[in-house]
Amino acid sequence: MRERAPPGPGPQEPAIDLSPSPGDEVKTTTCYMCACRCGIKVWLADGGPAGKTIRYIQGNPAHPVNQGALCAKGAAGIMQHYSPARLRKPLLRVGERGLGEFREIEWEQALQIAADWLAPIRARNPDELAFFTGRDQSQALTGWWAQQFGTVNYAAHGGFCSVNMAAGGLYTLGGSFWEFGEPDWEHTRYLMLWGVAEDHDSNPIKLGLGKLKARGAKIVAVNPVRSGYGAIADEWIGIRPGTDGLFAFALIHELLRADRIDLDYLVRYANAHWLVIRNPGGADDGLFARDEQGRALCWASGRALPADGIDISPAVVGEYVLPDGRRAVPAFHLVAERYLDPQYAPDAVAERCGIPADTIRRIARELAQAAFDDPLRLPIAWTDAHGREHPDMLGRPVAMHAMRGISAHSNGFHTCRALHLLQLLLGAVDTPGSFRYQPPFPKPLPPPNRPGRKRQANGALDAAPLGFVHGPEDLVVDDDGAPRRIDHAYSWAYPLSAHGMMHTVIRNAWAGDPYKIDTLMMFMANMSWNSAMNTGQTIAWLTDRGEDGEYRIPRIIYADAYASEMTAYADLVLPDTTYLERHDAISLLDRPISDADSACDAIRHPILDAARQRLDENEPERDVRGFQSVLLELGARLGLPGMVHDDGGPRYRDYADYIVRHERAPGVGLLAGWRGEHGELEAKGPPNPEQLQRYIEHGGFWSSPVPESARYYKMANRAYLDWAQKMGFLGHAEPIVLQLYSETLQKFRLAAQGFGERRPPPAQRERVATYFDPLPIWYEPFEGAQLGDAQRYPLSAVTQRPMFMYHAWGSQNAWLRQIAARNYLYLHPDTGARFGLADEDWIEVESHHGRIVVQAKFAANVQPDTVWTWNAIGKRRGAWRLSKDAPEGRKGFLMNHLISDLTPRGDYANADPVTGQAAWFDLRVAIRKAEAVADGDTAQPQFAPLHYPPAAVAPLRYGAALRAAREGRDDDAA
Repeated sequence: MRERAPPGPGPQEPAIDLSPSPGDEVKTTTCYMCACRCGIKVWLADGGPAGKTIRYIQGNPAHPVNQGALCAKGAAGIMQHYSPARLRKPLLRVGERGLGEFREIEWEQALQIAADWLAPIRARNPDELAFFTGRDQSQALTGWWAQQFGTVNYAAHGGFCSVNMAAGGLYTLGGSFWEFGEPDWEHTRYLMLWGVAEDHDSNPIKLGLGKLKARGAKIVAVNPVRSGYGAIADEWIGIRPGTDGLFAFALIHELLRADRIDLDYLVRYANAHWLVIRNPGGADDGLFARDEQGRALCWASGRALPADGIDISPAVVGEYVLPDGRRAVPAFHLVAERYLDPQYAPDAVAERCGIPADTIRRIARELAQAAFDDPLRLPIAWTDAHGREHPDMLGRPVAMHAMRGISAHSNGFHTCRALHLLQLLLGAVDTPGSFRYQPPFPKPLPPPNRPGRKRQANGALDAAPLGFVHGPEDLVVDDDGAPRRIDHAYSWAYPLSAHGMMHTVIRNAWAGDPYKIDTLMMFMANMSWNSAMNTGQTIAWLTDRGEDGEYRIPRIIYADAYASEMTAYADLVLPDTTYLERHDAISLLDRPISDADSACDAIRHPILDAARQRLDENEPERDVRGFQSVLLELGARLGLPGMVHDDGGPRYRDYADYIVRHERAPGVGLLAGWRGEHGELEAKGPPNPEQLQRYIEHGGFWSSPVPESARYYKMANRAYLDWAQKMGFLGHAEPIVLQLYSETLQKFRLAAQGFGERRPPPAQRERVATYFDPLPIWYEPFEGAQLGDAQRYPLSAVTQRPMFMYHAWGSQNAWLRQIAARNYLYLHPDTGARFGLADEDWIEVESHHGRIVVQAKFAANVQPDTVWTWNAIGKRRGAWRLSKDAPEGRKGFLMNHLISDLTPRGDYANADPVTGQAAWFDLRVAIRKAEAVADGDTAQPQFAPLHYPPAAVAPLRYGAALRAAREGRDDDAA
């Protein structure tokens, strides 16, 4: 046998770096591309004259919010930072307001102008400043600044976002959906999503839904449109907009009828057994019966006893005679009396909701089965607030989450309360498997902080401008009952407007209602475009002049990082940094990022030097400043209390210094981590000069676990209440009683009936008496009810943002624009056939308020009586430095042009009568094929282009030069 020759040398394997480093350096911070506030790792590389440049953004696996997950928005933060629309220097208007014509000025001049405008206001009448901010996530500072200035006219974006969600929950549960609670992702077996599209808390919700799908839990999406999270739901219920409350009442009706409710939970943790006085026409009608010490009473053992007793079996139905002869019934009696009424039976509401009665009955059965038929018990011993020891934790594994689809209606407050009532009847609030509170919630009901109303001797308000009304005595009205705030928040028209009413400020400032203001100062609030109802008139109000030839809104100061539509309407523009160039505090005093098992907060810190962050070497250096630092400097120049030393010098160097050294109360600052001289304390303690550095060293966040025995039943768990008091979340470690029946609302109803020292003006008495029902109610949304003729405007119209731009504050982002750069009006194919339309026809869409011409597209993921589109894709030509022919301006559009800021009758804001929440989703429209389309394929209406210089039209090949340098190439194309 011949021997085989040894093998020759094989082909050389190429040297491949399987794990190339994304950059030279990595830093951790907090994303700012939406309200989720995920932890991110930012990879940097040396960019030559421009200094460090961003190479890559990824999720931080150690961060409690996203655990390493990152969405398209977060990854595209590179393009947000390097946007051509970034502002470069302070701007002073030189042309007519609204054209976008400015000259650049230096910061000293800009600050002096602002101080010169504001100082006389503060001396004369601080309310002549209206200070309104968008989603700036620094309301702990901006609200405090407004308080020190002394103006009641401060608000944030929540009034046109989700104040119904917050108020509905905080007045019922002491917490809410939205950012104050979450489903028990580990244990729930049945999740209902109500009005949720591509939501706040995006990455945690995705992670949680993944856990549910892996465990086989059922997910039901209730929404007129099936998109986002609803696309992966096991069942989609295509409800008619504005009828969610009716659907909830039908489910409640079925649960009561079948006696499938958790009465033990309702008596232990809610006010189901509290006695409500029945005295029609009397000053105490509908109030709780109380003893001499003010304790609520119940009926047990044949007599009235304190309702917080633990060794009693109180009645929950029946009428009883109190020792003083008055009659009273338990609150649960009123619940059963109302919702067992046949008007709430599935057959009675099915047609109105667009949901078959059999489906409603089945969902009710499934909820009861999930809650009661296979008990969930966690082997965790705990002690309740009354000292009773429990060997384990009984769960009701039904969870709910809700968002703007139910909130943004004129009946949204009561719809939110209806959902909470449904949860309570199932015993599904902060039990294993249900909705869970996130620290610092739950809070007492209502939360203790009331809105500021009076000025102190130093000119500051007696409390922050935003807060929670406990009764008519807390309204911000004058002696005649007229509004004192420019937005009419906390007035008899909108008493519980806990976030203010940003959507009314421009009309009222223009009209001088209830008085004229001098200066409107806004931050990150695109109120001339996608955050405006009645866009066309809003633009006109911003530029309108009085008989004297002066602007009716005399001065507008606007702060933003980008050349948005709103920037064009400013007289003075203060250029903000991007989120990678600034300090921020994601504070427990503001909008927390806690999860149900831990209290968390976080920071942002400058990853990059703003002055060196240029798009190319030919661009001049930017001279921008974080608005929070600018605000503090303005406060010092104005000598505002708390912002200057006794000698008049600035108390704080900048916002970073304020974050560390400011104390809202002794030992309580914006950040809870690493407090004390050496960082040895948490939650409460003296300022630590090295606090920010400790955050940076720990990934930009702080997290403190809730004790294991304290993680459920937080409203009545002794371990949690004591821990929350120690952490400063609660003033007193008293149990928080959940409210099926709201005495706060009844106080307003009694005022409307003529009782009490403060009563609504006669014109508003019927309104207050109707909508301040102490139990949840449902009524037809105002637009549909007031228009009357359903055939004239037969369709509902809603808008929502796509997941890849949700809260992204800038669809100028080059990477996100590649996903979508224009929008369509989506309608069901059956709806198209009904109106004689073909797919991609250009159509006219008409409301009682306006008319648009847009391109339609068929989609079967929508309820047939509803049309919808993506919001905030459409841009005004010239804004954001986009090309004049950019599809966002040519084919993109806003539904806002159709939405009136007033009801059809014109008597009130287009808003919820309880909270003032903007009723974006009440819109009713008619559609028809457009006979002729102006400019061929251009959406209407069009507005005059803004005069911002457009960005370069060359392709944006971000990172090409860096890549070429790394590979040793001389790439001219880079």
